[in-house]
Order: sequence, then structure tokens, then C-alpha cells
Amino acid sequence: MANHNDDDDNVKKLLADAHAQGALSGQSLATLDICDVGAQIQAGLGVTVDDVTASEVVLVTMMPDDSQSIAGAGNTDAVRDGHNFVLDALGGSKQAGEVLAHTRFLNGFVLTPYTQLAHAGKLTKQNYNPNLGTPLYDQTCVVLGTVIAKAQELAQAGIAVRTVTLIITDGGDYGSTRCKAADVKALVNDMLAQENHIVAAMGISDGSTDFKAVFRSMGIPDRWILTPGNSATEIRRAFAVFSQSAVRASQGAQLGGFGN
Repeated sequence: MANHNDDDDNVKKLLADAHAQGALSGQSLATLDICDVGAQIQAGLGVTVDDVTASEVVLVTMMPDDSQSIAGAGNTDAVRDGHNFVLDALGGSKQAGEVLAHTRFLNGFVLTPYTQLAHAGKLTKQNYNPNLGTPLYDQTCVVLGTVIAKAQELAQAGIAVRTVTLIITDGGDYGSTRCKAADVKALVNDMLAQENHIVAAMGISDGSTDFKAVFRSMGIPDRWILTPGNSATEIRRAFAVFSQSAVRASQGAQLGGFGN
């Protein structure tokens, strides 16, 4: 079992290499260098490069909100179903064998580190019980750092990588202690400049939060923002829209946003 320092060193090296190759700015590297993010990123990296047989890989990453307000609004089942629908849609596509999926909850629990779709964990009543806060900026930095580190690891092994990431929340940031919206934005900008990353976000209406403004401040383009109303039907529909984009991205389509 690798010890904590080895984990940190492994992640630090991947991120330093990404920086050296111009895929990660100094600001982003500094954001991801804060203590203990290395261990959190390592927890999501999952399968080793040796276990990846495809010459092209699509990293599909979802961060479902597990804050108390999801349950309070009666949306637990809809988020659970939506997440699982995305995995099923990808599993039914021709490119299923090229997808590595990773699910990390908004409060940091890693349900599934990067793994082949067939092994990707579904959300169940047992493992998904939203009852925490909304450290949106802190955990978005962790999840994007994980995407960047995994993409770097695969690229260094000569594997072509594309990534599609979905951040899901039903409120603005509440509880981040390390990162601000500008830190997330620096990471998103770096990723979008590479042209092989899609960073999308879903803001489930809480009746007051301006999600377009929240996600814009995090650098996420309007065309990759979904704002379903607070109903199971709308939430499931938004996940279906994301799943179509994820499938199309896995097929190598150049996507300009949802619905095109």
C-alpha cells in the first residue's frame, strides 16, 4: 500500500509535468499544491495505465451534490437516477470500452475512482444519502485536479485522452475553506485551452441561486451550463442531455455545447 507521501509525490509529479508541458498554468498548479489535495486526487486516479488497453480513452467524471438540501427538496431519487442513466447510456454506446468513469460526491467521498464502465458504481439508497454541506469551490478544484492528473498520466503513456466532467449542485458555495471561484476558473480555463476537455455544470433550482452567475464565476461557459427546475422530470431530462453529450464526446465529436 503506497503511503501518504508517495501519493502526494505521484500527484505532484503528474501536475508538475502538466505545468511543464503548458497544460497547467502556474496559478492552477499553486491552487492544486495546497496541502492534502494530493491524497484526495490520488484517491480518484483508480486504474493503472497498465490496465488500460484502449489507445484512446474518454474520462467521464461526475460530482453529484450530496448536500442536505438535495434531500430536503425531495430530489435524492432524481439525482441518483440521473447519474445512473448517464452510466447506462455510455454503457450502451459503441465506445463503452474506451470510457473510464469516476464519481466523487460534492463533499469528497469517492464512490468510484477511474474504472472501466462495467465496474463503475451506481448510486443506490445505501451509498447516496445527501446530508452534508456545499463546499463547491474546494471540491471542484479537487475533481478537476483529478481529471487533469489522470489525463496527464494517460497521455504520458501514449494514450489519447478526452474528458467530460459534470459538476452538480443545488446551491452556491457553502463551506469551502481553501478555494475561491477564481481558483476554479483558472483550472477550467487551462482545461478549455487544451481543447480535449469539456467542463459542464448542472444547477438544480433552489428558487434563489443564479447558477449561470455562479458557474460563470467558475469559468464554465454558458453553453455547458444546465439549469433544470426543481422537479424530478426536469432533473432527469438535464442528465439525459448531459449523457448525449458524453456519448458524442466519446465518439470523437467536436462539441460546442449542449444541444449542438
